[in-house]
Amino acid sequence: MPTSSKKPPPTTTSTVDEGGATKFSDVHPDIIQAHILTRLDGSTLASASCTYSQLHALSAQDGIWTDICHSTWPSTTTPRLRHVISSFPNGARSFFAHSFPLFLSDSTAISQSNVDRPSAPELISAVDIYYQNKLIFTKVQETETVNGWFRCSPFRIDLLDPKDVIPTPIGHPDGEDSCTALADEMTLSWIVIDPIGRRAMNLSSQKPVSVQRHWLSGEVQVRFASILAGDQKGSPSEFVQCGIVVTCDESEGGEMLVREVSLQVEDMDGMHLTGDQ
Repeated sequence: MPTSSKKPPPTTTSTVDEGGATKFSDVHPDIIQAHILTRLDGSTLASASCTYSQLHALSAQDGIWTDICHSTWPSTTTPRLRHVISSFPNGARSFFAHSFPLFLSDSTAISQSNVDRPSAPELISAVDIYYQNKLIFTKVQETETVNGWFRCSPFRIDLLDPKDVIPTPIGHPDGEDSCTALADEMTLSWIVIDPIGRRAMNLSSQKPVSVQRHWLSGEVQVRFASILAGDQKGSPSEFVQCGIVVTCDESEGGEMLVREVSLQVEDMDGMHLTGDQ
């Protein structure tokens, strides 16, 4: 009998395994970088980079982390902060690692990082406030730390002058339910940056620890806080509390106005610390 002229089917390519699924390693790096990694937030991208060597290399690109920093903290888009962040050892990736999560849980590590480091001649505050995931306030402020006024006065940074008012599209809280909604929906990030030492830390609790409305004036104070290890008076075992206050008032139309955004540092007994401490 004549032999069949049919040829055996071609073998499958390396992009398809026995189960018929495409291997991740065969996906073109440009597709991974442009259509996958750019859709991840910072913490997810950091986790993904630990799973596979190719992902680690692709996720190390500074442009990806720059975009993540800008979307997470709009204040980082300013020219000054772009320059400062680019000077970090690994650029935006290092800055993100310093600023997120909010702060280290290992107080010893925090304390040791401050040992034998000279005082920063300048601190930069990068602050962003969101309500229902919508940006309502952003500002970058530089604070000199070498003058006598800063060293002798209570450590306090005010982002708004007394006459400044920032309008928002939010209805001013007029009752307990409104204050509860404000506590649930408002988030704040306050990153303090040492541009010379190339260090950064987020001092906010992100969510409010309390929301209080004055019964007579209607003024609302939203408080954020964090507890950090310090090295005041040469003792790294001391802890300090960083309190952030957002004070809001009501406009004639009933919308909420931001009148104060401030940071103050105290010891655990509630005593104000000076810039020299």
